[in-house]
Amino acid sequence: MPDDPQPDARDQAGDVPTPLESLGSLAALEVELAPDHRHVEIYTEKGLLTFFRHGPAEAQDVVLMCGGALGGVLGPADGLYHDLAVTLAGQGIGTVRVGYRKPNDLGRCVHDMAAAADLCARSGAERFVTIGHSFGGAVALNAGIAFGEHCAGVVTLATQSAGCENAEQLGDTPLLLMHGDADQLLPFMASEMVAMLAGKGELVPLAGAGHLLTEASDELRSRLTDWIPARFSDHRAPA
Repeated sequence: MPDDPQPDARDQAGDVPTPLESLGSLAALEVELAPDHRHVEIYTEKGLLTFFRHGPAEAQDVVLMCGGALGGVLGPADGLYHDLAVTLAGQGIGTVRVGYRKPNDLGRCVHDMAAAADLCARSGAERFVTIGHSFGGAVALNAGIAFGEHCAGVVTLATQSAGCENAEQLGDTPLLLMHGDADQLLPFMASEMVAMLAGKGELVPLAGAGHLLTEASDELRSRLTDWIPARFSDHRAPA
């Protein structure tokens, strides 16, 4: 992990820097909070980037999770992201909860997701599933597009449609869109619009759920703990 504000040798040689390198890190710290649970902070001139990593450090399958326009790392539905991280770690799947440098800045937040993927790839990650809530749905979708063949799936939770205009570029990447039918902040039709733009997608209405999806907590955990491992398995299977 970079801990020096100077460009590295690859940058000096004229090569294109990786997402992690192009953060322009001033300093980086990592501490182990518990076995298979690490907290990473990367200080940059454009803000503090925070990662909470769960699961085996060398995991080949990694889920990247991001919050909404205000940031955050716990996720909707009463801490969905933390619970998923703990559950998936037991199956050998790594997770990173991404704390943005600048919430609500789509380009910078997608870069943050790419930097998380870059960090994990350095220790063996090969496949990624991206998950985002609200504004983070657009982040997850755009990160999935950027990852290309390395993306095993994209999940949006109560997503906005803004920033998802290029959804068709997901190509064959599986897309799961879950949205409460009682969402008063972003209506269900926002996810319908993203599915239409993508030309595909499994669209799941969550009965009685508002924007924070609290009413659908059990359904979200149940469906995602099945859907995510299945997508990694599909991605590993020979074409």
